[in-house]
Amino acid sequence: MQDLRVKATDDLVKKSKLRLLEMHHASKVGHIGGNLSALDALLLVFHEFLNAEDRFILSKGHAAGALYIALWSIGLISDEELRTFHQDGTRLAGHPPPNSLPHVDFATGSLGHGLSLAAGTALAMRLKNVAATVFCLTSDGEWQEGSTWEALIFAAHQKLSNLLVMIDCNGLQGFGHTNEIASMSGLQGKLSCFDIDVEVVPGHDLIALRADELYKNAVQDIQMS
Repeated sequence: MQDLRVKATDDLVKKSKLRLLEMHHASKVGHIGGNLSALDALLLVFHEFLNAEDRFILSKGHAAGALYIALWSIGLISDEELRTFHQDGTRLAGHPPPNSLPHVDFATGSLGHGLSLAAGTALAMRLKNVAATVFCLTSDGEWQEGSTWEALIFAAHQKLSNLLVMIDCNGLQGFGHTNEIASMSGLQGKLSCFDIDVEVVPGHDLIALRADELYKNAVQDIQMS
């Protein structure tokens, strides 16, 4: 399939969000809010940051729709296949199935596991001397789970500089607002205690996301078609 990567623009984001809404409306299922809150960052990663050796792990598997739209936007999923979202026999399940789509190495969506997978992948790449970055998108609700913090302890101890973790802080989790279920206030400070670099960036601002020092340090030799 033709590589359709172009620089992420506001027009691309608007077109992708509209296609996401059409896909969910047709299927009558899906976590629309959690998909829309992450889509801008996903489009930027797939269009401008992800290189051939890099890996992407969608820890918040319920945002599979946003991942499918990002893959559609770079020509790896057809418009026709998007119409099979959440249907019997589809590759586009409610949570991404492993090894059936590009950039989907693991089944995710049992929240709290994705960062462990990403940290292990980053360590494996370092041991194999592979110059690549592992991108991992988590939800803020996942940081209410102990397994996520265990993965962070491991990543910090191993000094995995090839791991870039994104937290989609939309303030929501399965049972309501994160601050009502278990307060997530001060998350930046808590993360910084592990001696890791932390940046807070508006998730729908492409210019701010693109200028983020963490992204720029993680990504080198970007190849644009």
